[in-house]
Amino acid sequence: MSKSLKLSMAMIVAVLVALVAAVTFSRAGEEAAPTGSGSGASAPLVRDDSPRLTSGKKAVFVEYLDFECEACGAAHPVMTDLREKYGKDVTFVVRYLPLHGNSMNAALAAEAAREQDKFEEMHDKLFETQAEWSHSESSKEKTFEGYAQELGLDMKQYRASLKDPAAAQRIEQSKKDAQTLGVTGTPTFFLDGEKIEPTTIADFETKLDAAIED
Repeated sequence: MSKSLKLSMAMIVAVLVALVAAVTFSRAGEEAAPTGSGSGASAPLVRDDSPRLTSGKKAVFVEYLDFECEACGAAHPVMTDLREKYGKDVTFVVRYLPLHGNSMNAALAAEAAREQDKFEEMHDKLFETQAEWSHSESSKEKTFEGYAQELGLDMKQYRASLKDPAAAQRIEQSKKDAQTLGVTGTPTFFLDGEKIEPTTIADFETKLDAAIED
């Protein structure tokens, strides 16, 4: 049984409400939604160094996310389920749009974990523990370091990766691409270059099914 089916009806409703709220927020202030990777905006939707959670060949699903965003956290179980169901056919790509106090540190932690082939594990850990560290005025860098230790990372390499200017540059580039593409809120989703605004789990599945059948 998939994880989404194991969720209680109340949790599913909460997730969908959060997704609808996120989509509404992402529309705010947008003059025009991008219709493709170029969108006439001279910024690629996916870059060579964008993190991939899966490597399917039939379609590309992009999520602009913020690890501290409550709507992204609420959507995480659904995204995990979709990844498990469609990962063999669909490449799931992460783009960063840090908008909160510890969002940048969280993204840096994910990038540092990626250097040791543990991106997916850190990605999931940050969302699963979001309530423990989010929306704090103090830095949670030490908290994220604890997660790195739990994941068995080489801590010397992890700390070096955090300080590597290239990691921060990748995140900043993702933010710039978001601005150019007209992405203003998280989570924002694209499928094969087209911005999508699903409001139910069935919407996601219908669109993904169509994409892999084309």
